[in-house]
Amino acid sequence: MQAYDAQTLVLCVLADGPLHGYAINTAIEELVGERLGPGSLYGALTRLEAKELIQPAEGQGRQRPVRLTPLGRQVLEQELRAMAKVARAGLKSLGLKAT
Repeated sequence: MQAYDAQTLVLCVLADGPLHGYAINTAIEELVGERLGPGSLYGALTRLEAKELIQPAEGQGRQRPVRLTPLGRQVLEQELRAMAKVARAGLKSLGLKAT
């Protein structure tokens, strides 16, 4: 797997709405082509909840969906804008156009 940050990936896929663990990992796989290991996924969920970037949503049965908090949405936007700035600068240094 490329050097993707598990927490950023989780926040990205939750931007579309609440999901539970398996659905989060499926969405991540669709996004980057690989799944997170259970330790990486559930570790990221625990850290994000501790930072109040995600919170439990109404669940069904054993599934425990989580959703972005307003703070989580703000942090995700800041992270993505910073990543985009770095990507543009790096591509420019390589003589390539950002797509």
